[in-house]
Amino acid sequence: MLTQKRLYVYILSCSDGSYYIGVTNNPQIRLQQHNNGINKAAYTYSRRPVKLLYWEEYTDFKQAIAREKQLKGWTRDKKEALMAGNCALLHELAACKNSTSHLNFSFGKDYQPPGNG
Repeated sequence: MLTQKRLYVYILSCSDGSYYIGVTNNPQIRLQQHNNGINKAAYTYSRRPVKLLYWEEYTDFKQAIAREKQLKGWTRDKKEALMAGNCALLHELAACKNSTSHLNFSFGKDYQPPGNG
């Protein structure tokens, strides 16, 4: 019987208060590796100890990598809303709020759509 390989996108809390996001096939072993400090050049090496706060399971490598990249681009608030399971706040934080947003667009009071006038 063929079993699917499981991959996990995970979020660690570092001792300096920052978050680290990665992908692994075994969160517990990877957590130990982070805390053992194998690579002095690694982000977490000088931020130990680290704690595993959150993970998602995937069976598709490309989806796991894409999710890791997506989460790395999120704000701290969005990551915290995700970890807390606060979907309403996550949706609110995901809304575009910049000045060029379509939500800020207005044709003006004198606008007439083409063909109506």
